[in-house]
Order: sequence, then structure tokens, then C-alpha cells
Amino acid sequence: MHVDAAWGGGLLMSQKHKWKLSGVERANSVTWNPHKMMGVPLQCSALLVREEGLMQSCNQMHASYLFQQDKHYDLSYDTGDKALQCGRHVDVFKLWLMWRAKGTAGFEAHIDKCLELAEYLYNIIKNREGYEMVFDGKPQHTNVCFWYVPPSLRVLEDNEERMSRLSKVAPVIKARMMEFGTTMVSYQPLGDKVNFFRMVISNPAATHQDIDFLIEEIERLGQDL
Repeated sequence: MHVDAAWGGGLLMSQKHKWKLSGVERANSVTWNPHKMMGVPLQCSALLVREEGLMQSCNQMHASYLFQQDKHYDLSYDTGDKALQCGRHVDVFKLWLMWRAKGTAGFEAHIDKCLELAEYLYNIIKNREGYEMVFDGKPQHTNVCFWYVPPSLRVLEDNEERMSRLSKVAPVIKARMMEFGTTMVSYQPLGDKVNFFRMVISNPAATHQDIDFLIEEIERLGQDL
């Protein structure tokens, strides 16, 4: 079993939220991207595997001109045969430096703040006129997915025409955001769900006032659609 913890892996740093990864230790492999939730500079990703020696057996090329067996140091430090790239940056060093600077408590505060901001956003828009949540219930992470429904669409029945028009709303609002240089929020479709905003909060320096501004800006830029 593989667990994609690209975003969620950082929750292990939080005493409040780590329960959401309960059982991850049973996985055969886990992907984790500290450059996402934890704010480590790109690129910083990890693939963790349970089976010892698996990465080496899959990727090693036995390049004798690189990996001589009679070197004067412990050969386990030659990690090139464990990765497709062979030679590569020591990306984990960036995580180590940040961990030394912030500490586990600093990472925990970072993560808790981002999830608190996501919950704040959700609580504001879940019952606010003009907003519809894409999924039922409170988000378990920092992805808050929603539609902004302009006044012209609020009177329409939930049918194909409404969905077709709604699918064009988020792209137009994002384009206007970029033209004004005020905000940047991603949007996407998913299966039969037309384009919706997917707000991912990963900056612990953001404030409730920033979230309030985002909502007001979406409404300002989309009210005439």
C-alpha cells in the first residue's frame, strides 16, 4: 500500500492534527514533500519505503567507475545507486537547516496556524450567500474547495446550463485577480464537478484579515458575471 502524503505528511509535526495520519506506519511506501506544507524551498521531497534495500535493487546500475568497493569509508554513504538521478543535490539539507532554525515546535506552530486559517475560511463561506462548498463537511487539511456563484446564477435551477455558466466563473475571476495583482487562487474541475476555487493555505504569516480580503476580492471581481 502506498500513501501520498505530499501535503499531509507535515501533519506528523502537529500534536493536534497528527491523528489524521494514524496508521501511516503500516504503508509500504510514503511520499512526502516538505516544500509544500512545511515551506521548505523547492525542491525537497522524500520517498520513504518499508523494505530495506528496495530502492537500490530497483535503480542500481553497478557502475564500477563510480561505486568502487574498496573505498576507505562506509559504502552506505554512496546513495547514488538508490535513485534514478544518481548524482543530485542534497535536498534534505534544506529541511535540516529549517528544522534546526524553527525546531519541531516551530513547525508545529506553522502547521497549526495554516489549518486554523483554513477552518476560518471555511466557517465564513459555508453559509455565506453566493458560496457553495464542493465537498460536505469541514476540510481535514488546508485545501478549501468552493464555488463562488454570482448573483445572475443564484436564481437558476441546478441544471446543465447553470453548471456550464458556473464553470466559467472561477477562470474569469482568477484572470481579473492577476490583472489587478491582488491575489492568486487556484481553480480546477474534478470529475463531474465544474471549475471551483481550491484555496490551499500554506503561509503561516497570513492573517484573518487576509482571508477576509480574499473573500471580498472574489465578490468584487465576480459580481457582474
